Amino acid sequence: MLSKRIIPCLDVDRGRVVKGVSFINLRDAGDPAAMASFYDREGADELVFLDITASAESRETMVDVVRKVSEKVFIPLTVGGGIRKVEHVRKMLEAGADKASLNTTAVQNPGVIKEAADFFGSQCIVVAIDAKRVEVGRVAPPSVPAGLALGEASRWEVFTHGGRTPTGIDAVKWAARSAELGAGELLVTSMDADGRKAGYDLELLRAISEQVSVPVIASGGAGTLEHLYEALVAGEADAVLAASIFHYGTFRIEQAKHYLAGRGIPVRQKAAA
Repeated sequence: MLSKRIIPCLDVDRGRVVKGVSFINLRDAGDPAAMASFYDREGADELVFLDITASAESRETMVDVVRKVSEKVFIPLTVGGGIRKVEHVRKMLEAGADKASLNTTAVQNPGVIKEAADFFGSQCIVVAIDAKRVEVGRVAPPSVPAGLALGEASRWEVFTHGGRTPTGIDAVKWAARSAELGAGELLVTSMDADGRKAGYDLELLRAISEQVSVPVIASGGAGTLEHLYEALVAGEADAVLAASIFHYGTFRIEQAKHYLAGRGIPVRQKAAA
């Protein structure tokens, strides 16, 4: 069995790491370069850097911040936010990122997933999905493609622009389509659970994991080490992303790995100094 990954997430707004609840009420959590360096030393498997207001403000991800972060870490770095075309993916990779995360642009122009995957390789392309539970029976507007639209059995809707814009797209259908187009990984965030520390949306994770063959990263809701275990086992995720529990010192990366290993989950151990 492949090792499961633990991935701290740096949500960045105006050059500072922030954390909120359900994508609102953001509070400062630190300097991105300093925090990236800390997590690299801590033994994190990867790092995700998301410029959470870039799409909503119609601007590119801050390349200078990406470059500063990449200079501080020697683990894989995924960067997202404001990446609207293949040229932006190239800029992020040249700035030091290992992977580019597409969200709003991928929904608006799904062809960019295939274009970027064909050019850089699927291993460099992550599609991020921000999903929120919807009332059963809600139907999407006619403008949404039939193969992706919310239907009578839909449980989760895709949101874009940092969780600000509903799309009428079924999250599970969109996950499957993203993988078909060439996404190498899916970063699945439950907007309902985000920042609440009450656990991941296991139903959402499992529904998507069972529909795709690419790795799924669980995001939104980690509050205890048990929650990480649940996401990997009951949610069938391949990696767990967390922010609050690591940023504010509730748990250390090493603690999380020790706990998971003790429960039979294969993890990469921190290399000896």
